[in-house]
Amino acid sequence: MMVCRNVSAGYDGRPVLKGVTVKIRPGELIGVLGPNGSGKTTFLKCLARLMPLASGKIELNGHDIFHGMTERDAARKIALVPQEETIAFPLTVREMVALGRTPYIGRFGWMGRADVKAVDKALREMDMEFARNRGFGQLSGGERKRVVIARALAQEARRLLLDEPTAHLDVSHALELFSLLRRLAAGGRTVVVASHEIWQLARYCDRLFLFDQGRLLLDGPPAEVLRHRACGRTFKVRLSMSKVEGMLVPVVLERKAAAGRPGRK
Repeated sequence: MMVCRNVSAGYDGRPVLKGVTVKIRPGELIGVLGPNGSGKTTFLKCLARLMPLASGKIELNGHDIFHGMTERDAARKIALVPQEETIAFPLTVREMVALGRTPYIGRFGWMGRADVKAVDKALREMDMEFARNRGFGQLSGGERKRVVIARALAQEARRLLLDEPTAHLDVSHALELFSLLRRLAAGGRTVVVASHEIWQLARYCDRLFLFDQGRLLLDGPPAEVLRHRACGRTFKVRLSMSKVEGMLVPVVLERKAAAGRPGRK
């Protein structure tokens, strides 16, 4: 279990995340939503141990992730897919995915049979086997995103954090990705996804965290969170829930004006 206890964090003295307390259990697929600048990315960076806390504590199975855990240990336990990825050196797709095995490879840098198997499996899961020998920089935006996700899968961490993972993906690959995340959670992994794609989060996630101005406003089942008046106020829209083929789907009816009145058509 991952537990955040009154977590606050920010940049250059500017608070971004403010007093977040929440529990994330194994086997859960958590969706993180909120408007731009609400603290979603900062929250994931803190969970991934990539950003120091201003106050509070994050525990993994009762142990503080910032103390008593080496970077190598943390990388075996937690994997992050960032919004954007830049590389300093030209790498092939396979070499890029193989970076996910860094926490397991010895000082001589040789991959063993388990490492090769993990890389090949990740390439298959993200439908990128066809490009394994192509340069990462030669790929389209959607293909690069799939390779970065494959790298995180090859890491084989039990906690997988993804920041806008469907950005640049076509509809088919976006649905395929969420189906994979659902299977990973069913297998016992902890999966946390920050996304603006509300309908995907509503369909696949067990719980939603709604952030606004650095604070966690709501935590609950998708239908409960999306029906809450605070959700519409946060996004400045009028939200409704409709059933499509037995599934609850969020529908944005209209944008609200700044004063809270319905916007002009």
